[in-house]
Order: sequence, then C-alpha cells, then structure tokens
Amino acid sequence: MANNSGASAGSVALAFLSGALLGAVTAVMLAPQPGRESRERVTGYARRTSEDLLNLKDRATDTVEEVVGRGRELVDEISCAVREALDAGRDAMRREREMNSLD
Repeated sequence: MANNSGASAGSVALAFLSGALLGAVTAVMLAPQPGRESRERVTGYARRTSEDLLNLKDRATDTVEEVVGRGRELVDEISCAVREALDAGRDAMRREREMNSLD
C-alpha cells in the first residue's frame, strides 16, 4: 500500500515559490534604495511570481486531466475484460448443463 505522507510536487513548488517571493521582498525592503524603486521591484517580483504560479496551475491541470483520461481508459479496458470473462463463463456453464442434461 502506498504511503501518502509526503508532500506533492505542486505543494513543494508552491512552497518554494512562496519562499522565493518572501525572500525577494525582504531583500528589496532591506536594500538601500528609494521607496518608489522598492515598490516597483516588489511589484515586478509579485507579477513574475503570479505568472509562474499560473503556469504551474496550468501544467498541473493538464497533468490531472491526462491522468484522469488514462484512468478512464484503464477502467474501460478492465470492464470490457471482465464482461468478456463473465460471458465466457456463462457460455461454458450453459454448455456443461446441456452436456449433463443429455446424459
């Protein structure tokens, strides 16, 4: 059975990006420069981080859709195999009954 105690790749990436943004904001705030320039840099960092998060969300959505699609295909294949096995079992049972009724 799988151990699901680890963090997902998405949550690790989100934590990394959040930490990077926080570190960048802290560095900008502590750097000796005018307030307007600091605000512009923070705004730029926030905009880039927002774009990165949107890209990450899009990639995660695509991956989830792909995995769900594969799962559906697998379920369809297994359902078909089970139906075929049940039909074969019914046919075999029917033939066996017919053979026993002739005796």
